[in-house]
Order: sequence, then structure tokens, then C-alpha cells
Amino acid sequence: MTAAIGSTWFRRHGASAAPRKRLLILPHAGGSASFYQAWGDAFDDDTEVLVARYPGRHDRMAEPCIDRMEVLADEITAALLPLTDVPLTLFGHSMGASLAYETALRLEHRHTVRPEALHVSSRKAPHRLTPRALHLQGDEALIAEVRGLGGTDSSLLDNLDLREMVLPAIRADFTIVGTYGPRSATPLGCPVYAYVGDRDPSITEDDMAAWADVAPAGFALRVLPGDHFYLVERRQELVRAVTERLAGAR
Repeated sequence: MTAAIGSTWFRRHGASAAPRKRLLILPHAGGSASFYQAWGDAFDDDTEVLVARYPGRHDRMAEPCIDRMEVLADEITAALLPLTDVPLTLFGHSMGASLAYETALRLEHRHTVRPEALHVSSRKAPHRLTPRALHLQGDEALIAEVRGLGGTDSSLLDNLDLREMVLPAIRADFTIVGTYGPRSATPLGCPVYAYVGDRDPSITEDDMAAWADVAPAGFALRVLPGDHFYLVERRQELVRAVTERLAGAR
């Protein structure tokens, strides 16, 4: 049962058959597990890397997309529970940061599983969110937004046939982003580590600093050179920072 769940929801990288810790990566809106392929072998042999595989893309293309944060977080949490036998750290970029936070809340408050840490990247804190109604606009507006942010293979957007294949997933993700509004700053029992590019057009250092309000157990912010997808060019620095935190996991 566990293997079937893991193979459906997570791409698993590295570590031995008995890892001592796990890192779950939750991709951004319009993103997929393949974007984080290089992260799979970037950590030590004791760490198993899980990258979430959202429905409606790649080898889950035939499955209906999920367009509500609550539903996606519930599904991710349920799939993750059998894999919480070792210390778990969560990392989410952009939309994935909100999803990582919601997953951490569910693990802790519903299942008494406290993650070792939450790493959030390029996303406003839950109580500072200012959702946009981009998901209510036409396809061209969505495509323009995705192109502007980066993080999606441009060849998928240039080819009309491929674009039609990926648009439902993109629209579902931006529906999640557009309907996940400001909410109370419910605190977590684990430390929170935040990251942002110094030239991000929509997320400021102050926006990321507000994550401290949900992190009574500890908070740190790191600003790296780059825009919303600073983590492409600064991957090694970001991975190094996450690795240093993982080293402290039990």
C-alpha cells in the first residue's frame, strides 16, 4: 500500500532502502516534479528526496487536476503519512510554499506528526497573501503570466498542441493561487526558513519576513540574488542552505 501511494504522489530520489530522514519538495504553480530533477541527488545518502507529482501532468495526465488548496493539501498529507516514520522536512516554492505550510499544519494538528522544519520560497506568508483573479482571465493572460515568471519550459508554451495539454494544469494551479486568500497566521511547532530573490517582482523581503509570525519555534530569512525563480541559478546555494538545516534533523 505504501509503495503504491508513494509511486503515485511522489517521485523518490536517493537514500538507501532505510533513509534516516526525508525532504519533501512541493513545486510551484505550473511546475512539475521534473523541474526538481537536479535536487534528487544533491543531498547525502541518508536523505530520501520526495518531489510531489500533482495530478493532470506528465504520467498523471489522465487524472483530473485539483484546483482547491484544501483538497490538494488533504491528498498530499494522506499520501505522506506512511512516509513519516523518519524526520520529515518540507520545502515549497511559490504556490508550493503555501501548500507546504498547509500540509505541515495538517500533519501536526490532525495527525500529531511534527515536521522537523518548513522551508518556504518566494511566497507571501498566509496572512499577507493578496490573491489575484488571474484564473478568471483568458488563456493568453495565463500564458503571459507564466512566461513572465519563468519556471515553465517555454517549448511547452510555444507549441500549440503541447500548450493545450498543459493549460488545464496551469489553470488549476492558478485557481488554487487565486482562491487561497489571506488567513490567520496559525503557528507551527517547527522552525520556518524563508528564501527570496532580491529582484522578485512580486514578493518583497518584508513579505517573507512575515513568515516569522507562524514560527514561534524559530525563523530565519535568506535573500539570494535573482528574481522569482532565483533558485534556478542559485540552486547550489539554496541546496547548501537546506542541507545545513537537514544536518540538524534527528
